[in-house]
Amino acid sequence: MPPAPASGVVVQRVLLVLSCEDVARAKAFYLRAFGWEVKADFPVYVEMAVPTGLRVGLYARDLYAGNTGEPPPSAPRSGTTACELYLYVDDPRPALERLVAAGGRLLTPVAPRSWGDEAGYAADPEGNVVAVARPLGSAGLED
Repeated sequence: MPPAPASGVVVQRVLLVLSCEDVARAKAFYLRAFGWEVKADFPVYVEMAVPTGLRVGLYARDLYAGNTGEPPPSAPRSGTTACELYLYVDDPRPALERLVAAGGRLLTPVAPRSWGDEAGYAADPEGNVVAVARPLGSAGLED
């Protein structure tokens, strides 16, 4: 069994929640782009399982205040949100093509990045940034 982290907090599972004006539209986008398994499906919240164990939640933006006590920022009318879903994939080029074909907006094509990955960026229909990447020179992924 691995040692407990210095903080004493052991994370059991990671759930990334993206805010959405239109949860059904966001769900359709991620299903078309990646085909992730839907684990929870409600009009205001959808949760999908990424094969790595991560789960991605799509949550109605107007309900955030009920959880946090503070209203979320408005959905961007142009540009993107300030969060990014960064996904390591076998080959980012066809993954980026799938994102765009599913209704995403191309932000930048796949290119070498200064941090050692080749990555491309798209915005989902809600303005959330989705990057698809792999380490430079990789034919596949390593831990």
